[in-house]
Amino acid sequence: MRGSCLCGSVEFEISGDLPGIYQCHCSLCRKEGGSASNAAVVIDAANVSWTAGRELISSYVRPTGFRTDFCSRCGSPVPHPLRTTSYYWVPVGLFDDEANLNVVAHVFTDSKASWDVISPHGRRFEAAPEPAEFFALMRPKHAGG
Repeated sequence: MRGSCLCGSVEFEISGDLPGIYQCHCSLCRKEGGSASNAAVVIDAANVSWTAGRELISSYVRPTGFRTDFCSRCGSPVPHPLRTTSYYWVPVGLFDDEANLNVVAHVFTDSKASWDVISPHGRRFEAAPEPAEFFALMRPKHAGG
């Protein structure tokens, strides 16, 4: 799966099976994406490779550890390491290729915007789910099973 930022300067590839999408409705993710929620997948870092523009990536990290990486030319969010794990957070809106993806979870639904209407698809978590449960839910669905 190939992906890129808005201006096309930062490009990446994801190898392996793709997991389900999660949408986060917290205020930080709303600010990061300028929308009701973010839509992302969590990918093993070993399956993410940069094909162009890695030197153009800038980062912002809040004192709490919340991180966002973005293209320094166009401002698009780009994949970044997920805190101290061996995973990357990857916004699905960056994918250039078509993928058969489904929303499997909505997190921080208790802090959603008052005007946000959450889709009935996927499990709902009022706050952050336990990491083991979250990563199990995000596990890639293999073809044929």
